[in-house]
Amino acid sequence: MALWAQMTPRLQYLPTQTLNELYPDSFPLDVRHYLASWIEEQRWETFDVDNMEQEPQARRLLDQMVHLLQEVAQLNPNVVERVKLQHISRNLSVFQPQPMQLVRTVRDILRKERHLLAQAGMHPNFPPFQQIPQGPPAINGTQQPAREDGKTDVDNLVLKVLEIQNCRQTLHQLQEDLNWEKQEMETIQGQNELDPQHSDQVARQTRIQQLEYNYSVCAKKRVQLLHEALCALEQCQSCLILRIKSWRWEQHRATIGVHFDDNLGPLQTWCEQLLGVNGNLRQELMLVKRDHGGAEFHTLQESLAHLLQTLIQSSLVVDKQPPQVIKTQSKFSTTVRYLLGEKMAPGKPVLLKAQIITEAQARNLGQQGVVPNENVGELINSTAILEHNTSSKSTCATFRNMSIRKIKRADRKGSESVTEEKFALLFTTEITITGCETPYSIQAISLPVVVIVHGSQEINAMATIIWDCAFSEPNRIPFIVPERVPWKQMCEALSSKFMSEVQTQRCLDRYNLHFLAQKIFDQPDISEDFSNMPVSWAQFNKHTNTFTHCCVFKFIHLHVILQNKPSGTFLLRFSDSEIGGITIAYVGPTDNGGRKIQNIQPFTKKDLDSAGLGDRIRDINCITHVYPDLPKNEVFKKFFTVPSPPNPDGYLPFKLTTVVNPGDQGSSTASIPTETPMDMYGQPMSNVYGSNMNQGMFSPLPQSTPPYMPEQIPVQGPLYQSPMPQAPSSEEIDMEALEGILSSICQKD
Repeated sequence: MALWAQMTPRLQYLPTQTLNELYPDSFPLDVRHYLASWIEEQRWETFDVDNMEQEPQARRLLDQMVHLLQEVAQLNPNVVERVKLQHISRNLSVFQPQPMQLVRTVRDILRKERHLLAQAGMHPNFPPFQQIPQGPPAINGTQQPAREDGKTDVDNLVLKVLEIQNCRQTLHQLQEDLNWEKQEMETIQGQNELDPQHSDQVARQTRIQQLEYNYSVCAKKRVQLLHEALCALEQCQSCLILRIKSWRWEQHRATIGVHFDDNLGPLQTWCEQLLGVNGNLRQELMLVKRDHGGAEFHTLQESLAHLLQTLIQSSLVVDKQPPQVIKTQSKFSTTVRYLLGEKMAPGKPVLLKAQIITEAQARNLGQQGVVPNENVGELINSTAILEHNTSSKSTCATFRNMSIRKIKRADRKGSESVTEEKFALLFTTEITITGCETPYSIQAISLPVVVIVHGSQEINAMATIIWDCAFSEPNRIPFIVPERVPWKQMCEALSSKFMSEVQTQRCLDRYNLHFLAQKIFDQPDISEDFSNMPVSWAQFNKHTNTFTHCCVFKFIHLHVILQNKPSGTFLLRFSDSEIGGITIAYVGPTDNGGRKIQNIQPFTKKDLDSAGLGDRIRDINCITHVYPDLPKNEVFKKFFTVPSPPNPDGYLPFKLTTVVNPGDQGSSTASIPTETPMDMYGQPMSNVYGSNMNQGMFSPLPQSTPPYMPEQIPVQGPLYQSPMPQAPSSEEIDMEALEGILSSICQKD
């Protein structure tokens, strides 16, 4: 309670604004007063407010605080005070969701109290209290908002450095006063040699003794403050390094669509502030050694030097990652940013070099810190200069036309494919910081990349990257990933990737995920819950075309945008099961008067050679309007085939007509026939050649339901049906893009 005992008599001199800033509404002055002893007995400084593992301890402190405050309220004879304290104890529940915020609040209050007392004690002629800094200084007369979390720690660290500087200035003033008093003492002693007990001489001697005592106390305080500032700097820099690692982890997860704030401005400011604090402490330490000497400060110097090296080497980050699937002989770009760029020594330009490294080299780099000498790939345009942009206040090296000419692969084990082999780009340079004599070697590593030599490898390579981004652990050994994960974890990754691919806020619902589960587990008829089933990398990689290509997401998205459209509305899409195939998704009626989304068997190139896509769309009677509401005959009429004139030899011409059933009102059979030859008047050729034509090509409808409706082979059942999800907003159709696509696929070869 010693701290509060010193603060209490000074509270009346504090401005109201300072009091409000010191004791916020979430932690009023009453709590500090009634629980002063308990508060000062707790070890608030030992908490790492960014470590969630300490949250249970923080919650226990919160519960104790509420309990003690309620006891104080019950024992208080003043009814008004009792009600007020009970109200405050209930309001402390605001910290329940985030108990670490309570730790941060109390810790900051105690730090500010000590700072205010230190100001009042060391400067007799200094105003007793100053306004407590709450944020960056005003710019153009506008006060900047207070910074958050670790940046509050930086502000407190800056205040600690100011205390040390003020202490040094006080020592300097005391030394000057002491020198003056000693000089005056020698003069008085010369004048009063016969009377050593002269009143002036005694008073002067007492004054010298007091100054020497004050000097000794202040010198000890100066050393103590240096130790405290060094500990605070270590904690604050640890928080910064963790935040930079967290930024990199969020950047990694952004590959599968997880939200990522790529703004490096706050981290750059944080780095620059800690560099400034480190420089000030190194300067103060040199002055202490000059004034007091001794080897006790050698350890402090080594600690500051190590912190400086760690800060300088941790400030290089890959701002814009290279593509994670890179094809040899193709151009790509990447950007590396140095967060201490404004503090670089002027003069010699800083050249950043890039090289490609294997997974094993990346692992050794992390464990031993040794830059690999073996070259496993030839990079073109692999150097760039760190350049400072004054407008954005960023210092970056941009590799605009980088390319991998060739790659050296490691020996593969078993059935491992080249698309499962991971590499990375390593960026290295030497940099000199203003105020530092020696240059520092710094490096940064990119996210894992897969190098391919042919476009056919891209899908499997993307599967490797998605698995790595979705299921790797933070702070892993490069580039270790689990061999299998629970299906529910896979669902989260797929849903996030879906929202990112189709730019929607709607995640995959349980019907969509069940459809995907049926695909990956090869169980199309099963209806059980897949949540607890494990998914292996082999299963995921086997279904690469389904899970890594955006077709499956487009398939689900089409069902989303068609759900509120009337029967007959349709869309074209590429098939996820038939490579290069084009299918039609449309809204059809159900037996009970509802609507369902159905998908027609994909048309292959061979199908479109016999009848163009435009003619097939014209023939299918169950589709009437292209999404959102365009009549199909107006959109596709330019792609319709003109009827051929009668042959001069007397033969009647015929054409192939596409018939879809169920849903096609022009078809009279319940099964789905193959293409039926038609004469030029639209009459089935079976009317001419007899009703037995193509018998055996039809089969009754069984109970099973395949996803698609076959069109040119004997059929197995009706169309695939999708449950109708919640309605999103409709989307616009790009008619120019649609016509461009149709121009390339509708015409016969």
